[in-house]
Amino acid sequence: MENLQQMIIDLELHNQITLEDMPQIDLYMDQVIQLFENQFGGSKRNEDEKVLTKTMINNYAKGKLFFPIKNKKYSKDHLILISLIYQLKGALSINDIKDTLLLINEKTLASDFALEHFYESYLQIVKKNVERFNENVSVISSDVKKEIEEMKDLDQDRLEKIMMISSLSNMSNFYRRAAEKLVDELGANKELKEKKKNQSDKQ
Repeated sequence: MENLQQMIIDLELHNQITLEDMPQIDLYMDQVIQLFENQFGGSKRNEDEKVLTKTMINNYAKGKLFFPIKNKKYSKDHLILISLIYQLKGALSINDIKDTLLLINEKTLASDFALEHFYESYLQIVKKNVERFNENVSVISSDVKKEIEEMKDLDQDRLEKIMMISSLSNMSNFYRRAAEKLVDELGANKELKEKKKNQSDKQ
């Protein structure tokens, strides 16, 4: 398949909002939207696509994906959580994201969690994931090319793309299902903890 490496470059997978990108002062919603647009605008699929909107942020707030803001301003902790939500929303439902981030929200509110350290560690994992992705896509591309060549069809290039799309979608489903399984385990652990607490309170 032609221009595979260029396609990967165009995805701008390394592009993340770092702690250094986040101002030390609290931001209004429009400023938050602008920060995300500046950082991820180049990786949009088309000009009509929005990186982040007021409606999205309001929906995240109503869904309690992050703890309440103060004086209509978003702190650095909020920016970190919104950045995590931005990455999670491509694979998980709003409810799954809420369950995933529940403990982090609770511990951050209680000032019992080093959220910035967690986020920095997450970004290190992302960097390694990008490297793994590049390697895996190359391997998948080679496998696809081999399979299509054996078909000896005149539309080889288009068939390669269709097979590649199908294969990448298949891998995406594997990862999404694995993530959902872990979300379910988080929920089960929370229910068990609450059950034990209720039993202890009754004694």
